Amino acid sequence: MTTSYDCSDPAQRTEGLAAAQRAVALKQCIVLPTDTVYGIGADAFSPQAVATLLASKGRGRNMPPPVLIPRIQTLDGLATEVHPDARRLAEAFWPGGLTLICHAQPSLTWDLGDTLGTVALRMPDDEIALELLVLTGPLAVSSANRTGRPAATTAAEAAEQLAESVAVYLDAGPRADADGTGSTIVDTTGETLRVVREGTVSLEQLREVVPGVVGIDGDAPDAVDAGAPDGLDADAPDAVDAGAPHESEAGVPDGSDAGR
Repeated sequence: MTTSYDCSDPAQRTEGLAAAQRAVALKQCIVLPTDTVYGIGADAFSPQAVATLLASKGRGRNMPPPVLIPRIQTLDGLATEVHPDARRLAEAFWPGGLTLICHAQPSLTWDLGDTLGTVALRMPDDEIALELLVLTGPLAVSSANRTGRPAATTAAEAAEQLAESVAVYLDAGPRADADGTGSTIVDTTGETLRVVREGTVSLEQLREVVPGVVGIDGDAPDAVDAGAPDGLDADAPDAVDAGAPHESEAGVPDGSDAGR
């Protein structure tokens, strides 16, 4: 059974958050608003729930979902060997439209798909999403759409595509600033940080914090070209869609992103 809650109504918002928390505990999928587009979410630590999420979208393990977190401190609980520049970007742009691909903590018992030992993390800038994440803990979240179709900017659009594969829909109205653009995704697993998907945070904004960030086309700032590392790490994922473990996104890469 699928239930939708109008989160503009305080009573329904409270009821909806509680229902979403129960659904996540039961390994069911939910739809939640984010600061980019609507996302489909599930318990990041339940392989069954993540598999259900991927099946709902019509996608395989080769495009694992990003993970949304409620606070910046959670970064160190889920990632290891965090690059100092990744911390600088997180401090500057979280909560917000930036997803960071990091080395996953090897001790965690989760299965997000074919991640190659990495995890894509984001802290969304959305009050309802953050409130839910405090209740549930980290959620695997992808854009609330079937693969190949436009990302949902309303709960109704998400329901039209995902229907009863989702137990709870949290309707917070249209994503007013969303145009289908997901978060910017930066691979932080190499010596130099690289953009692997362009999104709501521009390369110029990133370089204001970390001047050496390499663009999606391999574009490196003059300071990097003149002797600093070239930013291309042979062992780092090449791109989100081309071998890097994470989708393009609900923050995250079929072109949208909730998790993304």
